[in-house]
Amino acid sequence: MSVPANNDLATIYQRPVELLQSLIRFDTSNPPGDEDECVAYIDHLLAAAGFETIILARDPKRPNLIARLAGQGSAPPLLLYGHVDVVTTLGQDWTHPPFEGKVIDDYVWGRGALDMKSGVAMLLAAFIRAKAEGLTPAGDVVLAILSDEEAGGDYGAKYLVENHAEHFQDIRYALGEFGGFTLYLGKRKFYPIQVAEKQVCWMKATVRGPGGHGSIPMRGGTMAKMANILQKLDRGRLPTHVTPVARQMIETIASTLPFPANRIMPLLFKQRTAGLTLSLLGTKGQLFEPMFHNTVNATIVQGGLQINVIPSEIVLQLDGRLLPDYDPEKLMSELRHLIGDDVELEVIRYDHGFAEPDMGLFDTLAGIIREGDPDGVPLPLLLTAVTDGRFFSLLGIQTYGFTPMKLPPGFNFQDTIHAADERIPLEALYFGVDAVYKVLQRYGHEYDVWWTRL
Repeated sequence: MSVPANNDLATIYQRPVELLQSLIRFDTSNPPGDEDECVAYIDHLLAAAGFETIILARDPKRPNLIARLAGQGSAPPLLLYGHVDVVTTLGQDWTHPPFEGKVIDDYVWGRGALDMKSGVAMLLAAFIRAKAEGLTPAGDVVLAILSDEEAGGDYGAKYLVENHAEHFQDIRYALGEFGGFTLYLGKRKFYPIQVAEKQVCWMKATVRGPGGHGSIPMRGGTMAKMANILQKLDRGRLPTHVTPVARQMIETIASTLPFPANRIMPLLFKQRTAGLTLSLLGTKGQLFEPMFHNTVNATIVQGGLQINVIPSEIVLQLDGRLLPDYDPEKLMSELRHLIGDDVELEVIRYDHGFAEPDMGLFDTLAGIIREGDPDGVPLPLLLTAVTDGRFFSLLGIQTYGFTPMKLPPGFNFQDTIHAADERIPLEALYFGVDAVYKVLQRYGHEYDVWWTRL
């Protein structure tokens, strides 16, 4: 991909659609990622705007970039971060090619249009605009462009936190993915702002039993045991737990909706009524269910080597997601209660997540959302997936999922991410660019002179 002349690069913040299109045209599907060309393009943008950058990489093909905008020093630094890798498009049937970034029907189409090259475009546009317009924010603004988020962050945020933490010293707050998008419930519009997220807890379940010749009927063997486990996972649900963020979110929604919805939503808090309430919510129940439950999904089955040999061992890989303040032992205890003890469970990856969120920046972000859409109601979100925020939280940094998107009715944000025909409305992109810039303008107003005395 050719790089435009420097005079065009320096003003790219005025053309966020073009910026997003350029980012989408780099195929950074992960695996393998190969984010180097995309990061090099961003490096050119920042150099043209007058920034000095630092490239840090565990693998040269998987680089990360850091740049800094100097502030007044009256507030701690603010971190803006986003990843440029995307998930695969293999096996998906796209209406328009996923790596051409076409604008059709007032949408930018392509892989990463939502997750999260649009977010990177918002952060970049605001960051470069601040430099161009001479904005000196209350604190330094640190921009981090990351690789490898979609495959665990080992080459991206995790690598930086473990090996280059000095670049994030004194940072208290960060803007990253996901949050600030329009959520329609009934006739009301809400804007969830992520302040917490669940934790990765991947497990391996091993089932053993007698093997044998494929010609001899086997009753109650490893295949039958595994089928029983899968059926219990499909039909069952782990216990209900109510975290502070999820409670505040539902209470805010309930206080806004009319009867009977305002009475139905709080029933999610109770073990005996949660299941029925989720059923009443229909497709919206898929959004709320994992906010109140530790979850486990079977994703990979490994067993059997020959068609004529009954296997004596089958391994099932499980994608477990833990609510904040719960640990793997709690999840495995709940899981054994559901599927039984005739299985060996082992944790194969656990990434500790957010602690109790620091809500100090929430009112600023909520106020910006209200200005952009007076009909919208901002509320805190417990993200049921995970982001690079879990790594930055180890440095004491509170991430806010804030890449705002004003979405039209009928646009299903949740079902469009990672799917075929991923796209973003042009209006949503402009909405987010403006909102992020307002954060840079207003950040630090909540601090007093105590910070300057530290």
